[in-house]
Amino acid sequence: MQQRTLDIELRLLIEAIYLRYSYDFRDYSGASLERRVMHAMRQFGCDTVSALQDRIIHDTQAFHELLQFLTIPVSEMFRDPQFFLALRQEVVPVLRTYPSLKVWIAGCSTGEEVYSMAILLHEEGLLERTLIYATDINPRSLEKARRGIYPIDAMRQYSENYQQAGGKVSLSHYFTTAYDGALFDKALRDNVTFADHSLATDSVFSETQLISCRNVLIYFNKHLQDRALGLFHDSLCHRGFLGLGSKESLDFSAYAERFEALNRAQRVFRKL
Repeated sequence: MQQRTLDIELRLLIEAIYLRYSYDFRDYSGASLERRVMHAMRQFGCDTVSALQDRIIHDTQAFHELLQFLTIPVSEMFRDPQFFLALRQEVVPVLRTYPSLKVWIAGCSTGEEVYSMAILLHEEGLLERTLIYATDINPRSLEKARRGIYPIDAMRQYSENYQQAGGKVSLSHYFTTAYDGALFDKALRDNVTFADHSLATDSVFSETQLISCRNVLIYFNKHLQDRALGLFHDSLCHRGFLGLGSKESLDFSAYAERFEALNRAQRVFRKL
C-alpha cells in the first residue's frame, strides 16, 4: 500500500470514529496510530484500512475491539518506583497541609497506578481525606480497574517496585489471592471515582492538588499535548503538583513557563 494512500485511509478512519462514536484520535501521534491500526488490521483479517473502517462503522462490538488496540491498556504497579518515592518525600509533606485532597489520575488504563497511589496515600495517612478521580477513554480498562484483580505472577515485580518506592510493609498486605489472581483491598478504592474522560474533548476537574498523567502524552501530537497540559493547569489549585512519565516533558510546550520543576529527573512539576 502506498504511503499517501495509507495516510488518507487512516485520516478517514479516525474521522469516521469521531463522527460515529465521538472518540477523538485526530491529534494522536500519526506514527503511533499507524502502527496500532496496522496491527489491528492483521488481527481483524482486513486487507485495507478502508475495510477495517467499514467493519467498525457497522459493528459496535468491532469498534470496542479496535479500541483495545488504539488505547494500549498496559501498565504496572509502582511503575518507575523513584517517581513514587519522590512523591512520598517531596509532595506528601505539602499535601498534609490540606484538610481535604483531590487527586486526578488521567489515563489510568487498567488501574495499576490508581492502586499504587491509593496505597501510598494510605501509608502516609492521607487516603481517608482524599478523593481520587481515575479516568480513561477505554471502558474495558476502567472496568478492570474497578475490579482491582491483577495476575498473580505479576506480584513479584510489583512488590519489588513497591519496596523501591518506599513501601512500608509488604505489598501482599493489600491483596488476597482470588479468581486466579491478586484481588486488591476494596478499601483502597472506596474514595476512587472511575470515569470515562477524554483529554481530547472533555473538560477539567476543579481544584485538584495532584495530577498524575504518565506515559499518555507521548501518544499525542503537540497540539493535543498542549490541550492536555492546559486542562491540567486549569484543574490544579494554586501551587498544585503534576507528575508526568519518564519520557515526557514540559519543555517547548505552551505551558513550559507555567510550571516549575520540583524534581526534574522524576518529572514532578509544580504550578506557578
